[in-house]
Amino acid sequence: MQRRWTRGEVLCREGDSSDWVAMLRAGRVKASSHTAAGSEVVLAVRGPGALLGELSAVDRAPRSATLAALEPVTALVMLLPEFEAYLQAHGRVAILLMRLLTERLRDADRKRVEFGAQDSTGRVAARLVELAERFGRAEGGAIAIALPLSQDELAGWVGASREAVSKALGVLRTNGWVRTSRMQVTVLDLPALRARAGLPRA
Repeated sequence: MQRRWTRGEVLCREGDSSDWVAMLRAGRVKASSHTAAGSEVVLAVRGPGALLGELSAVDRAPRSATLAALEPVTALVMLLPEFEAYLQAHGRVAILLMRLLTERLRDADRKRVEFGAQDSTGRVAARLVELAERFGRAEGGAIAIALPLSQDELAGWVGASREAVSKALGVLRTNGWVRTSRMQVTVLDLPALRARAGLPRA
């Protein structure tokens, strides 16, 4: 079954009971959680081809994150009994799901190390590298990140205040590594950003 969501619409909320899995066909969503104080922590941004709700599909626990559309989204939705039957009938897909979960676990481990090793500017640089490599669009010698992500959302992703993120973007602009406008960042020097983030060369 195909479903559509508009920008800003919530696909599911943290703590909800789980009854479906979805595969993104178009658009991007953010996965987020909220602290006890009510502040939003962005966990990931998912794009076309991503599987949504797979953790709850495996353990039948409530949703571990809130999913919200960053832009108009289209996804193929499958109810959990159908998804489980499909996995049982297609062993190779079950293996691919295990690889996906392992990849996300490794990514979470990398981010935990990053939080301990990098300051806020380094963490902002790392997220911009990730966004440029996953969602960037080449424009001459630059890479435009065509993703409507606000500074508040970026702050929730890097675990810093909005003011710290604004200061970090200012540093990156001053160095000539990025150009910013409302809801958009253009990467001018990806290798320099990777170095500032402490990432290995591509």
